[in-house]
Amino acid sequence: MAILVIAEHDNKQLKTGTTNTIAAAAKLGADVSVLVAGHQCADAAAAAAKVPGVAKVLVVDAEQYAVPLAENFAALVLSIADKFTHILAPATGFGKNFMPRVAALLDVAQISDISGIESADTFVRPIYAGNVMATVQSKDRIKVITVRITAFDPAEGAGQAATETVAAVADSGLTQFKGHELTKSARPELTAARVIVSGGRGMGNGENFKLLEALADKLGAAVGASRAAVDSGFVTNDYQVGQTGKIVAPELYIAVGISGAIQHLAGMKDSKVIVAINKDAEAPIFSVANYWLVEDLFKAVPELTAAL
Repeated sequence: MAILVIAEHDNKQLKTGTTNTIAAAAKLGADVSVLVAGHQCADAAAAAAKVPGVAKVLVVDAEQYAVPLAENFAALVLSIADKFTHILAPATGFGKNFMPRVAALLDVAQISDISGIESADTFVRPIYAGNVMATVQSKDRIKVITVRITAFDPAEGAGQAATETVAAVADSGLTQFKGHELTKSARPELTAARVIVSGGRGMGNGENFKLLEALADKLGAAVGASRAAVDSGFVTNDYQVGQTGKIVAPELYIAVGISGAIQHLAGMKDSKVIVAINKDAEAPIFSVANYWLVEDLFKAVPELTAAL
């Protein structure tokens, strides 16, 4: 078997999820190559070479890969796809953008969002918002796979892989990158945070999220939200945790005023320790919580913050 992992990076360093995807790939076999496609991306390639389990880093440095446009990335992957039996990418916005195009061009079925590997052709993936785990088998000649990064611990340690330069594919000219707006915060990014404090509709309004921000500052935590809170306009959608938001699995997840709809649970139930605060003793969130407090959040959160 020959396995290829497509690295997500910012041309300087690997992004959260790449090392988790490499760890998943290592479960398939020892011959793992990592493709680092970017512009002036030598630092990212050097970081990939140091990840344990990586045998080779394939580097493509060209201006058309400065940002991962789906058309250009898919064409590049297609140009080297026949050398591999498995092609993997994280099931983040990065992987979801171009991997379906890769699968379509190869005329194979994509195996999406895997959370387990049973063999080289058999995988486990969540369906129905994580309420059912499906075991799927693929007979395709090349397996195109996206990996649920919260289901695999990141590859840790030190490695020293060989580096090889790969020829770029001509710019498709079909799309142009116009720019993006990034939310800047002194707090950790949601998918990388060790601790997350999330609020739901029970917060009442966006002003009350200051209670969670004070608690998060004490814990060095990121602040998240349920879809109900986002849809109500309490916070912007970059806070959203859940099936249609960000999938997270921190060491500690504190859910405040969140009832626990299945779409939210699908995005955070892999957290190592879950603490729930809700005045409704029947709230579904308690079914996945390790610790729970049936209490008015406007009383409990300030008390918790003061105690910390």
